[in-house]
Amino acid sequence: MRIGAIEAGGTKFVCGVGNEHGHIEDRISIPTEHPETTLAKVIDYFRDKGVEAIGIGSFGPIDLQPDSPTYGYITTTPKPGWGNCNVVGTLKHEFPIPIGWDTDVNAAALGEVTWGAAQGLDNCVYYTIGTGVGVGLVAGGQRVHGLLHPEGGHIRTRRHPEDHFNGLCPYHGDCLEGMAAGPAIEARWQIPGGELPEDHPAWEIESFYIAESITTAILLHSPQKIILGGGVMQQDHLFPLIRERVVRNLNGYVNAAPITQHIDQYIVQPGLGQHAGLCGALALGLEALQHAAQVSHAS
Repeated sequence: MRIGAIEAGGTKFVCGVGNEHGHIEDRISIPTEHPETTLAKVIDYFRDKGVEAIGIGSFGPIDLQPDSPTYGYITTTPKPGWGNCNVVGTLKHEFPIPIGWDTDVNAAALGEVTWGAAQGLDNCVYYTIGTGVGVGLVAGGQRVHGLLHPEGGHIRTRRHPEDHFNGLCPYHGDCLEGMAAGPAIEARWQIPGGELPEDHPAWEIESFYIAESITTAILLHSPQKIILGGGVMQQDHLFPLIRERVVRNLNGYVNAAPITQHIDQYIVQPGLGQHAGLCGALALGLEALQHAAQVSHAS
């Protein structure tokens, strides 16, 4: 079984081919340029791969409602040229096969439940904290959708008492993304986060904002696992700071052993590492193929 996978990001599209066991056999990285240019390169990559389905985990916002006239579109993104871009339709025109479609973070969450750190569990929360902040949710074994899709990166956050930074989000200012994404760290301290020493006060402030969001997620969704990915979370020393503050925030109210006794196994790095997004897209493609087979069998 050969499944195509696309991790569609604002900086690059990572495309790959894998199997039903989550093994990626081949991959390529394509710079995110104008949609026509980028999608043409994506199509060229898959043209001779013989894939049975394709899964796409995309930056957003995106339209996930199958009965919507803009299903499969990237919608109101500030990414130049990509607003109202028909990603699924463009690929479907070239490849009349099942196509799975979701946000990049929901895809990563699905990948982690299927093959990664949340394998065997039926709910988790996946954060990607990098150029932006996204939050993906799996609950009851299903990716969470609703009116649109979760946008946890744009939830307003309580401010750190010593932080006077206004926030970078063009929509909300001091939401989680505006305060804790990589560009916010650089704008606040005038230096990229990767160049700051481990004992810099930046990390205490960063852990504060991430822990605020995780605390809310625990109280609202009661996930069995919290997974933190993205470029900012390559700073391993952030994890103990975040775990300690989450425990402090909850203050014993959520009396569950994974939090009170095994927090280091509860708030974790992606089990799939830097491949979480691509493996998640692979899982979306596999899911779409299985769904198509069920529909065909039922008819």
